[in-house]
Amino acid sequence: MAISPSELIFLEGTVSSVIYRNEENGYTILRLDTPDGDEVTVVGTMPGISPGEGLSVHGQWKRHSTYGEQLQAEIVERRLPVGEKALVEYLASGAVKGVGAVTARRLVDAFGEDVLSIIEDSPHRLTEIKGITPKRAETIRQSLCMQLSMRRLLDFLSAHGLPLQIGMPLYRRFGEMALTAVKADPYLLVDDPFFVPFPSADKLALDLGIEADDPLRLEAGLLYTLAHNLDNGHVFLPYAKLLAAAGRLLRAEPETLTGCLDALLDRQKVIREDIAGQDACYLAKLYDCETYVARQLLRMDGEPLCPPDDLDKLIDRIQRDQGITYAPLQVEAVKTAAQRQVMLLTGGPGTGKTTSLRGILALFDHLGLRTSLTAPTGRAAKRLSETCGAEAATIHRLLETRYDSASGGLSFAHNERDPLDTDAVILDEASMVDIVLMQALLAALPGGCRLVLVGDPHQLPSVGPGNLLSDLLRSQRLPTLRLTEIFRQAAASAIIRGARAVDQGECPVLVNDPAGDFFFLRRLNPESAVETIVELCRTRLPKNMGISPDQIQVLSPTRKGTAGTASLNRALQAAVNPPSPDKAEKAYGPALYRVGDRVMQVKNNYDVMWEETQGSGVGMGIFNGDIGRVEAIDLHSGVVTVDFDGHRAEYTPDMMNQLEPAYAITVHKAQGSEYRAVILSAVEAAPMLLTRGVLYTAMTRAKELLILVGDDQVVARMAANDRQQRRYSGLRARLAKG
Repeated sequence: MAISPSELIFLEGTVSSVIYRNEENGYTILRLDTPDGDEVTVVGTMPGISPGEGLSVHGQWKRHSTYGEQLQAEIVERRLPVGEKALVEYLASGAVKGVGAVTARRLVDAFGEDVLSIIEDSPHRLTEIKGITPKRAETIRQSLCMQLSMRRLLDFLSAHGLPLQIGMPLYRRFGEMALTAVKADPYLLVDDPFFVPFPSADKLALDLGIEADDPLRLEAGLLYTLAHNLDNGHVFLPYAKLLAAAGRLLRAEPETLTGCLDALLDRQKVIREDIAGQDACYLAKLYDCETYVARQLLRMDGEPLCPPDDLDKLIDRIQRDQGITYAPLQVEAVKTAAQRQVMLLTGGPGTGKTTSLRGILALFDHLGLRTSLTAPTGRAAKRLSETCGAEAATIHRLLETRYDSASGGLSFAHNERDPLDTDAVILDEASMVDIVLMQALLAALPGGCRLVLVGDPHQLPSVGPGNLLSDLLRSQRLPTLRLTEIFRQAAASAIIRGARAVDQGECPVLVNDPAGDFFFLRRLNPESAVETIVELCRTRLPKNMGISPDQIQVLSPTRKGTAGTASLNRALQAAVNPPSPDKAEKAYGPALYRVGDRVMQVKNNYDVMWEETQGSGVGMGIFNGDIGRVEAIDLHSGVVTVDFDGHRAEYTPDMMNQLEPAYAITVHKAQGSEYRAVILSAVEAAPMLLTRGVLYTAMTRAKELLILVGDDQVVARMAANDRQQRRYSGLRARLAKG
């Protein structure tokens, strides 16, 4: 719940020094001199602030364990420096490019307290100062105008209770016209990369005098409804459902929205088409993504390849080199990869997908093809690299994310204009890929590039829009190899037998074999389940099986409740990473973070800079699902350093809402990962979370050991519940039509 200004502490004063500033997001720690002679530490998002400026701050006192009380700024109003001393300090602080200490003194001596208006409105007069050329005068003017534009923008955001963190992204996109753009269309704030909640943007619009029935508002509500439902997996919404949902959001009758929807259709911001038996309404971008994916895959399928004349001998040689004899379906998979530009390879655990992948990769090597291995998440890419013995990258890193100055967001360096330098791409965990990312990957493939899509269709679908792998398989349009035989070595695993039973709608056998790899510990009380899970991680598995807590991943279908991830994380942190004098710790929101903690990135952030822990490489982007470990916490600045599998990134306090403790994570977040040991909290939760797909996905994350802790009736209900939320997607129909 937002806090009103009347409930906040109010202070005003002059900035005496800036202790810390993150140039990317504007997070700042500064000293404020108050009129009564006190010096106060203020922390918060205050981009571009400099010594000499006046501030009025509404905030809350926070006590720092080392540095005492600090004012956490919620609302900030900036005032231009007043008086010659403050003006010199401001100009000499580096805030205005092209002005140092000497020049600042000369400018103030020459123009007095009018110096800022002279710079802004009459920059030619600056050439009266020795050493300032017309070019340098223009540089000084542009720099000051940026500062003043940012100041006005932040004052506006602050006055309307909007997050100051969006100031920098707004300025990057619109420059000096940022404030004008927001006033003209407050609803642009709900879009990427600002993501202001629609009610907040709507309140701003109404405050600015936009009427409730203004087409700008109604159209924005329709577009937001379509965009919001992408998070529910829908690529489109049926016409009637779109009108009904937008009507609820806007508190408007659906009939009043039809004219605005027609206007959006006329301007092709929304595309309407009969597809998959639905009167479908798409955001234009999603329509383009879906039709592009279908068109490209069909084109690739329509261009069969000429296999080498000695294909059978080549496969025999690969088998000899690998010291293995392929099963018939595995041989068929390698042959298909030799003859088709695009193919699907599917199968559950123990069916030989990894062996088939190695064979396909070896085939491509023998054919002299440069092959790129990729997967949706860092964990999945790392596992693919380990199983194939070759380097793999996430799709985002393969395509190389970069800042797009035109949109103010991020784009990929590799696309149709600059394709990947590769001859073949093997994509693992294809069930996790949404339609937008698939479009970006296909766009970056050079002509003639081969594509092998690998995945398990019984796992949970992507978090983003679409149901890619399922749609591809059900269309029956692309060459597909389904591996079904469970090999003898895999069949000895109770984990694999149990997962296969669940896949067929049966409850796994919950009888414990001391020599087995799958155990069930019956705990009907959620509190008892948590106690058992903690004891397993802290003592029993490390002591009895030599599995350290670092190699154990606790999973739960839900975040909430006694045995949900939030509660489990608190209990597990206390057990496996307890407080210690040599471990810095700091609270951010509801969570306490400590050096050594396991954490997870919970949203894609293309702006985060990282550097390699081993080597000198640097890059950008930490992505949803990446797991790291807290390496350091600077108690003075609040900056947290996290090591993500060799990529070290720094998080300022305002970025900490992008991290969560990860001793326990939801099953959805575990997709694409594999752990030496998995413990699943199998207790009561919302029925929509207790499904076969959740149970199957959780079980197949375990490599060596799986332990279910909870209620056997819950496990049985999950295995029997094959209900899946319907996702509106037209890809299957487009492929089937050919």
